[in-house]
Amino acid sequence: MNAPVENRTARRHTSATKTVLVNIAGFVAVIMWGLSFISTKILLENGMGPVEIYIYRFVIAYFLIVLISHKRWMSHSWRDEGLFALCGLTSGALYFIAENTALEYTLVQNVSLLTALSPLITAMLVGLLYANERPGSGMIIGSVIAFAGVVCVILNGASSLEVHPIGDLLSIAAAFSWSVYSLILRRLSANYDSWFMTRKTFFYGIICALPFLFFSHTLSNPLDLVHNTDVVVNLLFLGLGASLIGYLLWSVTVKYLGAVKANNFMYFQMIVTLIASNLILGEAITWIGVFGCALIIGGLIAGDVLTRRSVQKSNS
Repeated sequence: MNAPVENRTARRHTSATKTVLVNIAGFVAVIMWGLSFISTKILLENGMGPVEIYIYRFVIAYFLIVLISHKRWMSHSWRDEGLFALCGLTSGALYFIAENTALEYTLVQNVSLLTALSPLITAMLVGLLYANERPGSGMIIGSVIAFAGVVCVILNGASSLEVHPIGDLLSIAAAFSWSVYSLILRRLSANYDSWFMTRKTFFYGIICALPFLFFSHTLSNPLDLVHNTDVVVNLLFLGLGASLIGYLLWSVTVKYLGAVKANNFMYFQMIVTLIASNLILGEAITWIGVFGCALIIGGLIAGDVLTRRSVQKSNS
């Protein structure tokens, strides 16, 4: 008589454990990407160009993942192969090249703020494409509060927010590109495992970036890079940590949480960047930065609580 009850309890416990692990995966991925801003800045200061930084990090990640995932090379169909190519284009070539190039034209604060628009853009795209999955009022309210926190974090220690159209437009393009990638990844995750999706994304990301490299004005000598400890360490972090581990964890997060909820983790990227810039670069953290962090965390919690209450009311 008690067996069905025990089975349901066990399933709920397993589901709760999986949810916790998936959320941890999302946090770790965002921590990697928050730190990647610092590494990218260091590489730019060492004379590397935005395109070659991206290509080097993805080449490192691709060869590492091939050592682990190499049993299957092709997708189920040419249509899926085309979608993987779009993943490589949107999450790799377009996103990182646009973001890295934007850093050369505008303030780091501007780039961080505008690329953080990705969760809101993702929510809007999902609402347009899937009528039955339009974001509820709770998620919208939470996202707005969290984005207000992002603004505070970016304004941390800044007396003014300068406007540089080229860099700012590139930053917005990067945010839109990442949102498109998340939606495509969500569709592919139903039929492929995380290792396969990540490897495919890296491969097509490298292929799509090669034309950009041809037009790049900056190309470092690989022998010079090897003898520069700062360059080697930061490239390895970007390739192994931010790319390989980060993308694997992100594909798991999107698969189990969905594109909209997963992208809300991106707001925490600003907190990581804020703390890292203080510890590594010595940049000051002001009260507005701390207030912004509180708004980000509070917005995400508020969105989750309000969404759950809405679901409970609709089910009752």
